[in-house]
Amino acid sequence: MKNIVTLLSVLALAAGLNAAEGEKPKAKMDPAKVFAKMDGNSDGSISKEEFMASPGAKKDAAKAEKGFSAKDKDKDGKLSKEEFTAAPAKKKKKGA
Repeated sequence: MKNIVTLLSVLALAAGLNAAEGEKPKAKMDPAKVFAKMDGNSDGSISKEEFMASPGAKKDAAKAEKGFSAKDKDKDGKLSKEEFTAAPAKKKKKGA
């Protein structure tokens, strides 16, 4: 848990510095590395509690709940590495 908060604090600081420079594009985190950091008990999955403990989830819990549910394809209450790292489904355009 402490590692997640530390990692996300560092990322927020880096993003702030990056935005202050205004020239460099925002670097994307490797989803596999983020998964490893969020998996606080190293059991190979991210529980809903681990997911909701992230600073982003604390900022907007309702959005985080939806995000967790959307990623949890097998509805077992936890995210496997494959579920977590999978690209989000694209929304279909109306009338297309």
